[in-house]
Amino acid sequence: MKKIILILILSAGLFVSCTELEVTPTSFVTKENFFITQDDAIASVTSVYASLSLDPGEQSLFGRNLYFLTDMASDYAAAGVSATNPQVRALSSLTHDATSDRVQVAWRQIYAGINRANVAIDNIPKTAATDVVKTRLINEAKFIRALLYFQAVRLWGGVPIVLHEPTSIQVESLKSNRATVDQVYTQIISDLTDAEALPSTYTGTNVGRATSGAAKAILAKVYLTKKDWPNAILKAKEVINGGYGYALFENFADIFDKTKKNGKEHIFSVQFESNQAGNGSSGSTFQSTSFTGFTATEPADIISDVALFYDIYATGDTRRDASYVKQLVNPATGALYTFPKPLFKKYLDLNNLATPSNVAINFPIIRYADILLSLAEAINEKDGATLEAHELVNQVRRRAFAKPISTPNVTVDLVGLTTVQLREAIREERKKEFVQEGQRWFDLVRWGTLVTEVKKVTAKNSVSARNNLYPIPQSERNIDPIGLPQNDGY
Repeated sequence: MKKIILILILSAGLFVSCTELEVTPTSFVTKENFFITQDDAIASVTSVYASLSLDPGEQSLFGRNLYFLTDMASDYAAAGVSATNPQVRALSSLTHDATSDRVQVAWRQIYAGINRANVAIDNIPKTAATDVVKTRLINEAKFIRALLYFQAVRLWGGVPIVLHEPTSIQVESLKSNRATVDQVYTQIISDLTDAEALPSTYTGTNVGRATSGAAKAILAKVYLTKKDWPNAILKAKEVINGGYGYALFENFADIFDKTKKNGKEHIFSVQFESNQAGNGSSGSTFQSTSFTGFTATEPADIISDVALFYDIYATGDTRRDASYVKQLVNPATGALYTFPKPLFKKYLDLNNLATPSNVAINFPIIRYADILLSLAEAINEKDGATLEAHELVNQVRRRAFAKPISTPNVTVDLVGLTTVQLREAIREERKKEFVQEGQRWFDLVRWGTLVTEVKKVTAKNSVSARNNLYPIPQSERNIDPIGLPQNDGY
């Protein structure tokens, strides 16, 4: 029998090195001696999760690489002087083209994760795992596959739909034409609908895996993006009323406290641990690129315009000082140091600033505040500025101002807004709430306001309608220019 080496999913360096989802890795093996036991099935899905947080010799997808496309290419973030890659600087100024290495890496990372999911889905049925475990693992892989396709369809529009592992390494057999946007969303919804059957919670070393609540939450965002307001409302309410135990942290800063990871507000997060990188692979590099020490040296990731972002928070809004930092005590000297400009703070481990790489702060894919604001948006667009929509936004605002979340408060609550006014208020809350969480570019594109908002940042005035999508990487089109037609403007 011909041996097919499972390089993509079984390399030791690609497994998650953390307490969550912990599996002892196996080195290069063949199909003849893998996908036999239940442990093999579990290991294959662990490697699917690992595609989100690790990549040999490269910044991982959710460890920072996707940030270039979703945040740095939006209005609030920019490339600082420490960002020396010209391709990164081009994304920051919206002057990138189809040869961008960051766009190419994102494409590769997304499809590598999809391929790992496909391998797991195709082969887990062959193992000796129990039927219950097989179903759960396959649905976890489908959840990750859907999550990755959701990133892809929003970044590039219609993309190739690949649902099975390659059976040949011949280039012709690997080609796949771009599907339509609707076809991609149909596949995403199908996978997530299956994933709704996942457990609602996990314990012990399984904490951090995909759950039924996470599947419903991502479905709510999918329908919101499609402007399918009734289904967005339906799924968001299933998350809220489904008995999952989700709730807002009372203290906004707790969202990024590593001792409270996978807490009640975290619906699904990419798991990161200290010193996760190994064998040349990178975990999260947000701290090392947001903080360069107690010097005036500008970090690689900076706020684009202080007046447009840092200065917009009202007095008492705790989100500002949890999202940005202007002053820190230097532990070496005990002196208070003031930075020339506010730094991004969410991924800084203030107890571990001396060794800034790969801190143990998870990256939130979706959290409860997102569901509240998404539901408010869907209700407002479908039914207008109802009392329910107001209340959903007000819960987020009360927490932001350190008020009791469920108690009306005349000092911070929004009341009596029109549909147009509430729409703008929701957008403003999202702008303040989700700094550096990979949401901003997707929001602006979804609202049709990318060009208008980004043009407000002087250094980003090259933005145009083409930036509502990214180019298909030229390296991919060199292989299949007919099946992968380029997006407009590139």
